[in-house]
Amino acid sequence: MQIINKFNMSLFARSANEGFARSCISAFAAQLDPTLEELNDIKTAVSEAVTNCIVHAYREKLGKIYITAEIVEGGVLKIRIRDTGCGIENVPLALEPLFTTVGGERAGLGFAVMQSFMDSVRVTSKVGKGTTVLMKKRIAPRITVNG
Repeated sequence: MQIINKFNMSLFARSANEGFARSCISAFAAQLDPTLEELNDIKTAVSEAVTNCIVHAYREKLGKIYITAEIVEGGVLKIRIRDTGCGIENVPLALEPLFTTVGGERAGLGFAVMQSFMDSVRVTSKVGKGTTVLMKKRIAPRITVNG
């Protein structure tokens, strides 16, 4: 698929940057003219992926989050969120709803939320090397009737 537009960014894995990341993706996705519902779905999925990096990947140390967004032909938005943190030992288990590696207020629903709001979510990870989440969402062109 041909890339129509693309951007890359990196930011520290700090809670304050979660809103910034979702705003950047939202502004980038706006060129596809998504509905408000589609835009909110994208922002929520990005929030979950970035929060996973902050909470799980780096735990007690500061690391970086790398985000790439692409618009490819056919109105598909591809978002890649990557960290170089601790990695996930068992990806299929981590994708199960309610699974979490930290207790407390964490519900273990991050990946389930991403999967419910995006057309596809793929997670790859290597222990000690980090995790990459690739999400895709097709934004259908809207037909307007003049008259």
